Order: sequence, then structure tokens, then C-alpha cells
Amino acid sequence: MILQLKQLFDIVGEVKDFSFEISPEEINEAQFSADFVTPLSVSGRAENRAGVVAVRLSCVFTLSHVCDRCLKEFEREYSFEFSHILVQSSNTRNDEYVVCSGNTLDINELAISDLLLQLPTKILCREDCKGLCYVCGHDLNEGECNCS
Repeated sequence: MILQLKQLFDIVGEVKDFSFEISPEEINEAQFSADFVTPLSVSGRAENRAGVVAVRLSCVFTLSHVCDRCLKEFEREYSFEFSHILVQSSNTRNDEYVVCSGNTLDINELAISDLLLQLPTKILCREDCKGLCYVCGHDLNEGECNCS
């Protein structure tokens, strides 16, 4: 979704609300290590407060994972919130600002890149997952194996 920001940058107090979904097919092209079970629901608000334009967005979705320890498949729902300061141009290399050249912002791209940075690199089915036996491959969550 492309958000037009000219009016938002020009008028103090201007607000734009948005709510939409990104399909799993579009998201999986972004090189996620897990599959999206549900569409990515994105909602939020962009507003100009005292000449500073900020965007807040909320992302809700469910991913299908394979546990890194026991190799079981499972699904987990996630909910994240992000906020950014928007600028029309920047002469500094400040990573906290999102530069919106042409007075537009691609919310899809912003949400997906935020998610890539937020998701954990090691995925476990549960915090106390015991994993697999190194000798026989038995799932230690289901009980002890007979290896010595």
C-alpha cells in the first residue's frame, strides 16, 4: 500500500489512518525463514504533530515454524508495533528517519522490513524444548531415550 503524504507534510494536525492486509504469497517472496499461515494485518496512523510527521503501525500474523531443537512443526501468532519519524529528505545518515522521496511511503515495504528485523533468529516450539538425542535422534520432550 502506497501512502500519499504531501498533505500530511504540509498541514499541521493532519492525520491518515490505514488498515489493510498483505497476502502470504507477497510476504514469502521477501525471504522469510518461515511460512505465513495468515495474511499480515497492518493497521496504523500517520500524523503531523507540531510539524513532525510520525507513523505508528501494528502488525498481526501467524507463522508456521519448524523448531530448531526438536524439528517439530508448529504455528505461532505474533503481534508487533512499530513507530517511525518520516522526513521528505535528509542530509544526515540517521537511521531513525524514514525518507519519503516523492511524498510517498510504501507501507508494505516498511512493515516487512520491520518484521525481518524483529523476528527471532532461533525459533523454539517452547522455551524448555529439550531437542533430540545426539546419538539416536529420539525427541527428548517425549521422554528419555535408552542411549548411554
